[in-house]
Amino acid sequence: MTATQLPNELDAVRTDEERSPEDRGPIIALFAANAVSQIGNMMTAVAVPWFVLETTGSAAQTGLAGAAVAGGAVVSAILGGPLVDRFGFRRASVTGDLLAGAAILIIPLLHLASLLDFWHLILLVFAMSSLNAQGDTAKFALVPLLSVRGGMALERANAIDRGIARLAQVIGPVLAGFLILVIGAANVLFFQVVTFVVSATLIGRFVPGAAAPGAPAPTTERRSYFTELLEGLTFVRRNRLILSMIVVATVGNFLDVPLVSVVIPVYAKTVFGSPSALGAILAALGGGALVGTVLFGVLGPRLPRRVTFVTAWILAPLLVYGALVISPPLAVLVVVSAIAGMLAGPINPLLVTVIQENVPRELAGRVFGSLNALAQAGIPFGAAVVGLVVEGVGLIETIAGMGLIYIAVTVSMLFNPALREMDPRVPVPSGSQEKV
Repeated sequence: MTATQLPNELDAVRTDEERSPEDRGPIIALFAANAVSQIGNMMTAVAVPWFVLETTGSAAQTGLAGAAVAGGAVVSAILGGPLVDRFGFRRASVTGDLLAGAAILIIPLLHLASLLDFWHLILLVFAMSSLNAQGDTAKFALVPLLSVRGGMALERANAIDRGIARLAQVIGPVLAGFLILVIGAANVLFFQVVTFVVSATLIGRFVPGAAAPGAPAPTTERRSYFTELLEGLTFVRRNRLILSMIVVATVGNFLDVPLVSVVIPVYAKTVFGSPSALGAILAALGGGALVGTVLFGVLGPRLPRRVTFVTAWILAPLLVYGALVISPPLAVLVVVSAIAGMLAGPINPLLVTVIQENVPRELAGRVFGSLNALAQAGIPFGAAVVGLVVEGVGLIETIAGMGLIYIAVTVSMLFNPALREMDPRVPVPSGSQEKV
């Protein structure tokens, strides 16, 4: 029996008339937990480098701390996938949050006791990032289960989930900046601990531990850790649709993150000579993306997936990179950036929706972990390369080259037959084990 022939137990749940508020409660709790967790993550992204600069004055050590955070997320996302599947998504989310909170808590405690060395900090932020990645993978895997339980279209659920992440990118840094001024960077880390605890409490209290309605009975079958790890990686390699989307996401992150963290700051300083220009451009991109994500949440279930996905991924970078090369007045660039962000809004929720629908439940932790790790793997390398190219070749030339690479990759998606599988809703084959 092929995957398309398998009965989909996600549809074997209560009808809209039979659903109660208790059915919708778990997905709302998941959104709330993700909101708190993501805001805390963004606060840490500001507080940790500022804390390192305050205590060491070293840009190199600040970079090492950032690399430790990135490295912890990438490595553990792959290696921890089998553990997420074994623990169950709910338990892995709660455990990951609590252990990550414990790791970050040690940093300000050691600092207050004047016992914190730099190597302590590196190990602790690596541990925090690694554990947090497991919690995020588990939350990601919970979305399709709880969206069906609550009678919510998967596209809409992922639009809300990704919209929360985008909103956190605005709220978290602003809140962290204010708190650093008031209480200091070290004490801001205590707030991150609180966000982990709140997230764990919401998932532990309001997400049921039992399987979703219609789920098969669990089994005690166990294989070796490495067998399960290889099984997840093999599935990714053999599934043309998922592999194609991971490759595109990896290339996108390789270019998008350096664009925001390197190119646009240099551009704002060189062309406009003002930090307010940087803030305006980034705010326009982020605000537009949030609007686009919200619109996709409303319209997504009725849109053709492949056309929407490819169109958004071609037009958004075309507008951004094209505008930066032309160097229009700041007001025009801000408007274009907002439009580009809005066009890009559907990309992430659509991508994760398709992957969630096409991943066997028993492999969800491993496949989602591989997705997150591979999609982020090129980020540190991309930032370093782009910075060197800007210095060696020139700013506008670098932007033009990045744009051409981006457009070439995205246009090639039009000729990728695997993406034709996006539109049909492929039922998710259920394994012998179903754990929330």
